[in-house]
Amino acid sequence: MIKKIFILFVLTIVMAFYAIPEQPWEEEGTDSCTSIMVGKLATTDGSVITSHTCDANYRTWFDIVPAKKFKKKEKTNIYKGRMHTGYVSDSTGIEILGEIPQVENTFQFIDTAYPAMNEYQLGMGESTFGGKKELKSDKGIFQIEELQRIALERCKTAKDAINLIGMLIKKYGYNDSGECITISDTKEVWHMEIVGPGKDRFGGIWAAVRIPDDHVGCAANISRIGEIVKNDPDNFLYSKNIIKKAIKLKLYDPKKDGKFKFWKAFGNSYTKKPFSIREYWVFKSLAPSLDLKFDVDELPFSVKPDKKISLDNVIQLFKSTYVGTEYDMTKNLKIEQNKKDKDGKVIKDEEGKEEKEIVKSIIATPWMSRDLRKLFNTLKKDVVKRHRPIAVEYCAYHTVIQSRGWLPDPIGGVMWIGFENPAMTPKFPVHAGVTELISDLKVGSQQKFSFDSAAWSFRRASKLAQGRWDKAGKIVNETLKYYEDKIYRETEEVEKKALELVEKDLEKAKKLLTSFSADTARLLTKKYLELGNDFWLYYRFRMR
Repeated sequence: MIKKIFILFVLTIVMAFYAIPEQPWEEEGTDSCTSIMVGKLATTDGSVITSHTCDANYRTWFDIVPAKKFKKKEKTNIYKGRMHTGYVSDSTGIEILGEIPQVENTFQFIDTAYPAMNEYQLGMGESTFGGKKELKSDKGIFQIEELQRIALERCKTAKDAINLIGMLIKKYGYNDSGECITISDTKEVWHMEIVGPGKDRFGGIWAAVRIPDDHVGCAANISRIGEIVKNDPDNFLYSKNIIKKAIKLKLYDPKKDGKFKFWKAFGNSYTKKPFSIREYWVFKSLAPSLDLKFDVDELPFSVKPDKKISLDNVIQLFKSTYVGTEYDMTKNLKIEQNKKDKDGKVIKDEEGKEEKEIVKSIIATPWMSRDLRKLFNTLKKDVVKRHRPIAVEYCAYHTVIQSRGWLPDPIGGVMWIGFENPAMTPKFPVHAGVTELISDLKVGSQQKFSFDSAAWSFRRASKLAQGRWDKAGKIVNETLKYYEDKIYRETEEVEKKALELVEKDLEKAKKLLTSFSADTARLLTKKYLELGNDFWLYYRFRMR
């Protein structure tokens, strides 16, 4: 028995490394996370949405940090290194960079690599864009994930969070690379970009733009903010003397460069534009009437969708791979094979010759590794052109956050959490009123293989499915459809029950939401454990 378990362990790790490509930083620039934002008048139910795919080697454990009370004049530490720990209490590699005064009362929030939602429906997504290297400074104590954590502990609205983050950057310094955080509350969603102050300088430079209520925004590893509109704090917020700083740093010349644009001055786009294929795909999919073109110099900062958008529409967008379109990287990978009938029998013509057909190779998937793409392009130049999909195989976790102001906070805020490739795995809900997560969610998956981590059940099934997508793809898609519909339906039912309870017995309502979240997470983890077991059969004779 022990021998069998060991063999299963080794094979699982082998398959994981076989299927996981190197991160494509060098080839295509910063290529990590995607965030889609939706204003309340653009959604079918009036919710405000932000989101995040954490597409890199970051920690996959989640925890709920409860609200706390502190004595006056207490301090709180500011850390570096929390994004790569293995479990809730793991302190490996964590450094204390400084401290700031603590507030007397902090709010409950959901903690993960990039802290995401608090008890007042304040939500956050994230997307690194790097920025110009000369802007990064080692002077200062704040990195992006700690700014998110402190804001979630202390703020109820997006604007309050932006202003607090701006104050913290000014007073304590920002030492991270260029970052975008997408911040939502029950009324609005904002897109905020932050860069360093310049080498050996203290502070930071930032700007934030409100997504119009009837619009959709998208951030995908590229600075997107253009012109800064002054004296319009309802829609634009920014650090002091932002244009003067750009001139001083020799990143903007009013005489040569024309109108000031944040992305031109401070960004470092690998496309040389303020957008990539992902922003274009989201906008084109949701607003086809605009007839947007991929070869333009700039896209609109946000767009009004042709139709109102549901939660499911956003979740489906995160599955995008461009297969079947002109941006499909697999479109040229075709082989000749014998034509067969529905029973698998080779078809022959009148002369008895086997009929042939041209079909896409079974190893051609939207998640091919860099080495495999290089191999194909060595054999035939430019046969594979990669347009970075929204759904990628190196995703650590993915979230969609809804803030719904017409519902009490414990019910109105809900974070939908999934692991691994979002085209292969479903999400389970964690409402703002949930007080505890199951133990499997508190163990990460980046340091070692363990079924104690929920993430590994999803990862194993996804990697095995990816290797035989020709067989597993249909099963995965059917599984996704079944469980998404089931969970949407059950979530609506549970929310109705919680709404009936919340005024009479808040704690009982929270207990109901907590139990439902736990049951749903366990259900999906168990199902993907079973799928992984089933998918192993595809490899019983050979790897392909």
